[in-house]
Amino acid sequence: MKNNSQSVLKKTLTQIFENRLCPHAPLCIETDAMPNQKEIEDIILSLHRILFPGFFEHETQKVLLSEDDVDQLLYQTHHRLKRQIVKAFSLSKEKEENIEKKAEDICNAFFEELPVVQRKLQQDAEAGFVGDPAAYSKEEIIFCYPGFYAISIYRMAHILYTQGVPLIPRIMTEHAHSKTGIDINSGAVIGDHFFIDHGTGVVIGETCVIGDNVKIYQGVTLGALSTRGGQQLAGVRRHPTVEDNVTIYAGATILGGETVIGENSVIGGNCFITKPIPKNTKVFAALQELTLKSGNINKE
Repeated sequence: MKNNSQSVLKKTLTQIFENRLCPHAPLCIETDAMPNQKEIEDIILSLHRILFPGFFEHETQKVLLSEDDVDQLLYQTHHRLKRQIVKAFSLSKEKEENIEKKAEDICNAFFEELPVVQRKLQQDAEAGFVGDPAAYSKEEIIFCYPGFYAISIYRMAHILYTQGVPLIPRIMTEHAHSKTGIDINSGAVIGDHFFIDHGTGVVIGETCVIGDNVKIYQGVTLGALSTRGGQQLAGVRRHPTVEDNVTIYAGATILGGETVIGENSVIGGNCFITKPIPKNTKVFAALQELTLKSGNINKE
C-alpha cells in the first residue's frame, strides 16, 4: 500500500511541474516578490484608524490617537503601501523604469487625496444616517454598516486604480467583498453622499458611473450586458450610468454601457433594465400572478 501511494504521489508531482510549463499557465513567482494580501488588509486597517479614530481598533483605546500618533502611523503606512506597490509593478507585464520612484510618487499622491476621501466618507455616513430610519447615529453607520465599509475601501482603492497600480486595488475591493458581500470594482466612478442599505449581493462594475445622492439596496446589479468578448472589451464602456438622486430597490438588474438612469428616478425591486430611463421616472416590475393547480402533485 505504501509503495502504491509513493507511485501515485510521484506521478502527481511530475504532472504538476509539467503543467507549470504549459503555455496557458500563470507565471511561477517567488512568494516574497508578490503583494501580500494580509499586509494589504493591515494597511486598510491602518488607513481606517487614521480616518476614523476609535472606530477600527483591535482593542479598546482609552484615548484617541494624538497628532503624533497619527503622524507616526501615516509614515509607517506610507512605507508599507510603497513596498506593496513596488511588488505589484514588479509583476506587471509592462517593464517599469525606476519602480521605486514611481511607487513613491503614487504613494504621495494617494496620501494627498486621503483628506478628500475622509470628507467624502463623512458625507456617505451622513447619507446613510439620513436615509435609514433604523439608524440611530452616524457613528452606528461607521461602526456597523457593511455598505459603509465597502464604500470606504472602494474610495481608497479607486485612487490607486486611477494611478494605474496593478493588483492592489483588486485585492482591496475583494477583501471588502469577502467581508460584506458587496462587490464594487475600484474602477467605478461614484459621486458624493452614496448609500448602500443592507448591501448583500450588490455588484457595481468597473466602468459604472454613479452620480451624487444615489441610494441602492441589496441584490442590485449594475453590470455588463455581455462579457463574451473577453479581453477585447477591456477599457470599453460596458456598465450603466446612474445619475443624481436615484434610488434603486432590492434585486434590480441594470445592464449595459449605453444604459442611463436619468436623475431623480426610482427603480423598483426586481426590475431588469437594458435601455435608458428618462429622468424623473418611476419604474416597477409587473407583478406575476400565481397559478395554483389542485390535485395530487405525485401524479404529475
